[in-house]
Amino acid sequence: MTTVTCLGFPRIGAKRELKRALEAHWRGEVSAEELAATAARLRRRHWALLKEAGADTVPCNDFSLYDPMLDTAFGFDAIPAAARPLADADPLAGYFALARGVQRDGIDRPALEMTKWFDTNYHYLVPELQAGQAFGLRGDKPLAEFAEARAQGLDARPVLIGPVSFLLLSKTVDGSDRLALLDRLLPAYAELLGRLKAAGAGWVQIDEPCLVLDLDAAAQAAYRHAYAVLAGADRPRLLLATYFGGLGDNLALATGLPVEGLHLDLVRAPEQLDGVLATLPPERVLSLGLVDGRNIWRADLDAALALARRARDRIGAERVWLAPSCSLLHVPVDVASENGLNPSLRSWLAFARQKIEELRVIADALDGSEAADAALAAARATLTARRLSPLVHRAEVAARVAGIDAALSRRRSDYATRRVEQARRLGLPPFPTTTIGSFPQTGEVREARARNKAGTLPDRDYEAFLEAQTEQCVRIQEAIGLDVLVHGEFERNDMVEYFGEQLDGFAFTRNGWVQSYGSRCVKPPIIYGDVRRPQPMTVRWSAYAQSLTTRPMKGMLTGPVTVLQWSFVRDDQPRAQTCRQIALALREEVLDLEAAGIGVIQIDEPALREGLPLRRAEWDAYLAWAVEAFRISAAGVADATQIHTHMCYSEFNDIIDAVAAMDADVISIETSRSRMELLDAFARFRYPNEIGPGVYDIHSPRVPSEAQMLDLLHKALAVLRPEQLWVNPDCGLKTRGWTETRTALEAMVAAARALRAGLPVPAAVA
Repeated sequence: MTTVTCLGFPRIGAKRELKRALEAHWRGEVSAEELAATAARLRRRHWALLKEAGADTVPCNDFSLYDPMLDTAFGFDAIPAAARPLADADPLAGYFALARGVQRDGIDRPALEMTKWFDTNYHYLVPELQAGQAFGLRGDKPLAEFAEARAQGLDARPVLIGPVSFLLLSKTVDGSDRLALLDRLLPAYAELLGRLKAAGAGWVQIDEPCLVLDLDAAAQAAYRHAYAVLAGADRPRLLLATYFGGLGDNLALATGLPVEGLHLDLVRAPEQLDGVLATLPPERVLSLGLVDGRNIWRADLDAALALARRARDRIGAERVWLAPSCSLLHVPVDVASENGLNPSLRSWLAFARQKIEELRVIADALDGSEAADAALAAARATLTARRLSPLVHRAEVAARVAGIDAALSRRRSDYATRRVEQARRLGLPPFPTTTIGSFPQTGEVREARARNKAGTLPDRDYEAFLEAQTEQCVRIQEAIGLDVLVHGEFERNDMVEYFGEQLDGFAFTRNGWVQSYGSRCVKPPIIYGDVRRPQPMTVRWSAYAQSLTTRPMKGMLTGPVTVLQWSFVRDDQPRAQTCRQIALALREEVLDLEAAGIGVIQIDEPALREGLPLRRAEWDAYLAWAVEAFRISAAGVADATQIHTHMCYSEFNDIIDAVAAMDADVISIETSRSRMELLDAFARFRYPNEIGPGVYDIHSPRVPSEAQMLDLLHKALAVLRPEQLWVNPDCGLKTRGWTETRTALEAMVAAARALRAGLPVPAAVA
């Protein structure tokens, strides 16, 4: 019988059970033992679900209380010195200190830097290493979770992040070569693999996603060396897992490594199958990633079955496994509870459970089961119904996209001209202060939104509540002394969901939660059809907030690329086409904000970098349409209207030309966790417009001092001109509490004022 397996499963829970337990633990309401019990219940539930859906082998050790890269660093004792005393005294507290930062008992330790996991919207924590780093096993997490699964009577396969990808995705705090640590790390891997074998593990999945990247000679050599060393260890059989793309020029490298199995992503790169089949050594298992682990559409089972048959006919059924393309972390758990969706749309969807069921159908068909014929026919009919559905296509949207020309994406004047007009209109001081948009979403705010949605809080009362929250937020910002204000976004649930709810072509789930990082979950919209804006989306609240103050009020929008990237996007047309549709809708909103008197408009694009293809050869094509989409949304305004954008957790070096080509008047970026390291790209490029490098990390409860923020601002001025520099947090304040928010912003404004007092006013700003 053909084996159905899975590389990883969503860990947060169908109803965000882990999120709630984590946050209750951080508040001191749930003990470490209670948190561990919740985690164990979720693992057992998810393994049972996989088995019921048709999986023959389940993954284990893919579960994490925060992030698997952090688990790997912690499990191999790669703990920064400042956090080690706490980790030794209280391992769980030390673990969360690295994830979230800590200020207690004389320890003031920022959180580890956080960045995007390849081109997904999942964020991982970047381990901090140094020359001469020692590694060793710490704790027993992989062994304990394998034992849990075995106790449940399951065939379980432990999952590890591979040694080379672990090093490539880490950073060295002293600038030394990460791969030089490989020989120090490999003995710890060999020891762990030996323990897993002794515990009864027949296979271990070892994830090496960096094999789908452009690798230099040193990285390729590291792979050969690492797996040659592990080949000599007393260990289980290894399934080398690659995903998020094709092996490309690393194909011979991957198939030549001495492992017993190889996993391919055949959703992103079906063309690689023939090359792998031609070079795969005898007896090696081939795991076929046939259904999309990153999107929620039903698979074309006929096409997937054809790939599976091609592999079976070439190497034999006993060497073929079927799996999703990657871990199912990136999709919700089960579509069965989504009774609020249009029935036709719901029939087009496959969440984690349904993807395993699809694989079971393919496996049964491959094994010659006649029962699979009916399931294949039903899947075929569903695909046809979706392709022909009137829900999907709007002729007027297609006509607008066809009419896009170069003029639509150009501002009326160059930046130098605009800057003079904006300075005259806004009258801002040197080093102006602002925030990124959102203010704390308290329990009271969330409760009011939920009651309004449930119908127990009338619309007029909810509107009055939001007006009061907005006014309070404006008054607090005035009292703190911020220069450019925001309305606080109390009416918004999520920066993408809020807009999707008001655009045609989007649908929303009740429980379609996926993890972004730690306890942070998002419920991505589903873009199922052509996108159109029926009416204004944000004007009412921005205009109301502006009416409360004489200071500039910033209108807040989510940009077209980010709406695209942070949604489940239709797969029946090019992503660029969908992005242009969103851009046209946002352009209408920008012009309406301007007409309502809003002189500063921020169009956030935190996902621009994450959408970059993993291979450099594909970058130019993506950046061309991504930058065009942003410019379409922004370019219609007058010179005196200041356009901002925001990006977070991005490596800018690779795309700095494209960032400049967006031609935003001001860009704010995350730099606090990296202590302004990300500004190096702007220093080398000499970015022409204005920049707000984040001076404190809002993802951590740690509140930095005025002196610490001032130090970061001086670091920024080492690479930026004074007239370029804005002062702001690194992201929105939605997840923070009001007390810490006020304390941090007061320190930030004080730092900006200290900077003004210590430098002459630049002539261009006066």
